[in-house]
Amino acid sequence: MSGGLLVAGTTSDAGKSVLTAGICRWLHRRGVKVAPFKAQNMSNNSAVVVGPDGRGGEIGRAQAMQAAACGVAPDLRFNPVLLKPGSDRSSQVVLLGEAVDTVTAGNYHALRPRLAEAAFAALAELREAYEVVVCEGAGSPAEINLRAGDYVNMGLARHAGLPTIVVGDIDRGGVFASMFGTVALLDPADQALVAGFVINKFRGDLGLLRPGLDMLARVTGRPTYGVLPWHLDLWLDAEDSLAYGRVLGRPAAPHGTEWLDVAVVRLPRISNATDVEALATEPGVRVRLTVEPAELAAADLVVLPGSKSTVTDLAWLRQTGLADAVAAHAAAGKPLLGICGGFQMLGRAVHDEVESRAGSVAGLGLLPVEVTFAARKTVRQTAGTAAADAGVPVRGYEIHHGHVSSADPGLPPLLAYDDGTGEGAVLGAVCGTHWHGAFESDAFRRRFLTDAARLAGRTGFRVAPDTSFAAARERSLDLLGDLVEEHLDTTALWRLVESGPPAGLPFVPPGAPR
Repeated sequence: MSGGLLVAGTTSDAGKSVLTAGICRWLHRRGVKVAPFKAQNMSNNSAVVVGPDGRGGEIGRAQAMQAAACGVAPDLRFNPVLLKPGSDRSSQVVLLGEAVDTVTAGNYHALRPRLAEAAFAALAELREAYEVVVCEGAGSPAEINLRAGDYVNMGLARHAGLPTIVVGDIDRGGVFASMFGTVALLDPADQALVAGFVINKFRGDLGLLRPGLDMLARVTGRPTYGVLPWHLDLWLDAEDSLAYGRVLGRPAAPHGTEWLDVAVVRLPRISNATDVEALATEPGVRVRLTVEPAELAAADLVVLPGSKSTVTDLAWLRQTGLADAVAAHAAAGKPLLGICGGFQMLGRAVHDEVESRAGSVAGLGLLPVEVTFAARKTVRQTAGTAAADAGVPVRGYEIHHGHVSSADPGLPPLLAYDDGTGEGAVLGAVCGTHWHGAFESDAFRRRFLTDAARLAGRTGFRVAPDTSFAAARERSLDLLGDLVEEHLDTTALWRLVESGPPAGLPFVPPGAPR
């Protein structure tokens, strides 16, 4: 068979990514050869995939997570177009893993036919190679101002004849209005592909919801395939939903007698914020994303994460007083970590004629390094060890234009590549690295947190000896599969996948003008 399904949403962050992953895991458990697909993603959270030519390329982090749900290796075709916002008006365009252009809303339309062609070709190849492809939409299919050139929502469904389900987040309120409105704003040909709905993040008595589900079926002629409950344990591999001040996950009780408090600066153009999720899987480690200088003052460990716009976010740190809070934290001898763009900010200077074209800009001056931006982006998977202990293996990936162009002689690296070359820098309690994903390596994460606790004076903190980030991710994916099996009408979903859109779906007026 060559089945397919499109998971669309009433809004961004309605639950499309997790529902797609859950359906993928459910099908994988049934022995179906399944793959995920998102024609175009807009996100600064990306993963590195090795392409057919042996070079590293980028896809959305969510599609890498969905690949794991399918039990397959990530593939550049799973997310052929990735838009990485560098400002409110421009995005870097990554096509089949490679950065090819930077566009604004005004000139994006000129590139769109090329991107659509690549996306349609990638989907066709996947449908030849897999029994089922579960596609994820973007934003909402009812963004009627964008429908003419759409190739990720109903434009994709129309092109490939995909049955479509619409997921809505009831936690936001207005879920019935948003579901009805989504269908009613589509033209007749698009409506003919929308088979029904899924409600996400429900809390409470399902019986109280039933009258609304019945009325929605009457006014749209479409069923709700199920209601997914809100669940505390679904937080790993978040794409764009990390909120200010949010504590990640559910921190388990300390293994020792003290907690370790980690404050991660929520940069405006934060990139690969998922790096710190691995820290949050450790018992006794409380990880919060924040924009409050006071929370940095109270933290044991401060993290400057990656950024898609290093120079701009560095200026923002200074404008908000966060730069002073970071400096005070370092002056107190407490641990400070910079990852990728955050590492670049910690240096003496950033020389950027590529990303911001700002020229030479003073860094925070907390590490004796200078960073220069190169025109060609470094995108690769990495492997090596902790520089201070070659017996501690580390794996990760790099995505950056900036590279260390000068450093004080003798400055110790944080990590070492397999060939022995050093990477990153350590100066007292301040350290940085360009490697994303390093803390998913369990032994390195434990060593780093142990050192951080010592520097912060948390003598009662102890790492657990057996925490596995890979196992935590698998549990999350299995939980998604469980929720789909327990709470959705999987018989009806399979019928959609196997047979396509139901015939005779009614038109819901007024519909979009043709």
